[in-house]
Amino acid sequence: MLGTIIYIVGLVLAIMAVIDIFKKPISLVGKIICSVIVLATSWIGIIVYYLWAKDKITSWFK
Repeated sequence: MLGTIIYIVGLVLAIMAVIDIFKKPISLVGKIICSVIVLATSWIGIIVYYLWAKDKITSWFK
């Protein structure tokens, strides 16, 4: 039961991160690259995105 809850929380956070990435004013290629990295690295990608990269993505892809 706990594993299912953790899986659902991770899935919701990953979906929210991808939606947030696609709202950023960057190129489509940058959005796809960031989304694939976040989704491929699971919890590590989600944590890094929300704690460090969320505010810096727009400057990386300008």
